[in-house]
Amino acid sequence: MPDTLMTDPDWWRGAVIYQIYPRSFNDTNGDGIGDLNGITERMDYIASLGVDAIWLSPFFTSPMDDFGYDVSDYEDVDPMFGTLADFDRMTEAAHARGLKVMIDLVISHTSDQHPWFKESRSSADNPKADWYVWADAKPDGTPPTNWLSIFGGPAWEWDSRRCQYYMHNFLTSQPDLNFHNKEVQDAVLSAARFWLERGVDGFRLDTVNFYFHDQKLRDNPPLSLDQAPSTVEKTNPYGYQDHLYDKTQPENLVFLERLRALLDEYPGTTSVGEIGADGQAVELTASYTEAGKRIHMAYSFDLLTPQHSAHYIRRIVSEMNDGIGSGWASWALSNHDVKRVASRWGEDLDPARFAPLETALCASLRGTPCLYQGEELGLKQADVPYEKLQDPYGIRFWPEYKGRDGCRTPMPWTKDNANGGFSEPDVEPWLPVAPDHLTMAAFAQDADEHSILNRNRAFYTWRKPHTALQKGDMAFVDAPENVLAFTRSFEGQTVLCVFNLGATSETFQVPGVSLSNLDAPGFKGSVSGSKVTVPALDAVFATAKG
Repeated sequence: MPDTLMTDPDWWRGAVIYQIYPRSFNDTNGDGIGDLNGITERMDYIASLGVDAIWLSPFFTSPMDDFGYDVSDYEDVDPMFGTLADFDRMTEAAHARGLKVMIDLVISHTSDQHPWFKESRSSADNPKADWYVWADAKPDGTPPTNWLSIFGGPAWEWDSRRCQYYMHNFLTSQPDLNFHNKEVQDAVLSAARFWLERGVDGFRLDTVNFYFHDQKLRDNPPLSLDQAPSTVEKTNPYGYQDHLYDKTQPENLVFLERLRALLDEYPGTTSVGEIGADGQAVELTASYTEAGKRIHMAYSFDLLTPQHSAHYIRRIVSEMNDGIGSGWASWALSNHDVKRVASRWGEDLDPARFAPLETALCASLRGTPCLYQGEELGLKQADVPYEKLQDPYGIRFWPEYKGRDGCRTPMPWTKDNANGGFSEPDVEPWLPVAPDHLTMAAFAQDADEHSILNRNRAFYTWRKPHTALQKGDMAFVDAPENVLAFTRSFEGQTVLCVFNLGATSETFQVPGVSLSNLDAPGFKGSVSGSKVTVPALDAVFATAKG
């Protein structure tokens, strides 16, 4: 393992994290579902990308109502993905190649098949009766509050055993844990310790601001008249409430300090939290990632939206930089929950030009970039027909919202069979492989030195010795309307980063500096003195001296 990853406790600042959705990565046992051995088999490929860490979406024992985000055993591997021994071999293979291993920790809720919930629902006076969020009905039998589920309908489900409602922010089969109960906190921290002892290097914390609810069970108010619904698609009533009481409670900060104390027992480990809080991303990232106190970094959905103008990106990143204090952000342009960026931002653009530009942009912002599997290939969103849909979210809101399956289709490895080398040709994958993904298959791109894949590899490799691009401060530079320009500065080194998101070439001055081109591979922009010239959908990197 490289010395910097072994010895630098801040290795995660600016490290490139590669997100793997295991069930769609590589199937080695012929059941049409990816597995841990499939990740191990592709570890050389992952290492070749020039990334620093992998993040695995859930592989724990689960009935798979929400594809692993409904956990029924926190300390075992679901048989469809393999065994604990398979996980250990995968971790060893990653570490041997200098890669850190992060796993998804889903602790705001469990599956209703978890033994904890089975005991909790059995009576109102059993030892785990208060481990979940239970409440009596209103006198007329209706739910205790007006809180809504993200997946549609009330956030409360009636249970005939206890004759009470239980809370669920997501599916009815995903009951919320009661974090006001210290025993619950102890139990989930014990599960975290189990994986730290197995050698994981950190956690991605699912819905990190959803752990606590308002104990007074107050109704959420509606959004004010000057606010728009918060969901990308306006078909979901969840977006019409101001979520003051069903999430983002102040008690969360104290628990995150307990979690950080646990992580600090294992030097070199890290954590990244997913914040789902419209309008509060900066405030929560600052408080949740306050240096040395709580989690290490966090990301919001502010760059996972359709908006992508240079002005929008500059506003979002500036607000984060100005308000984050001692904290640290993480940035992603794609993940397993949103439409792929090549379609969301680059729908009408040439992927060969757009894809390397967006990955370089994300990796140049102040923060830690996450790269979602297939993004390195420039994959666009797959069109999954209704009869093939698996995502309960998409099925619930079809056709106005098609759900998340389109970004979760299997990884294409080869172009010479219908399954793209994900499964054997005679096996039907759990989701269909998109036909247009076959032409962009990883092994086909591997053989083309000018491919999107090889351009991304070259950029990440080039980026590694430029510490300013990983840990440096950031300051925006005035530029033409469609151009995003900023500097990253660290220990006397300043790098100017310029990205032209527009359709025409641009030339402009950066007053008061002398620029020298850094020759970032694959990009054709140039500098001369204080003048910058950058072609359409291209970039330039340069040293800047005052």
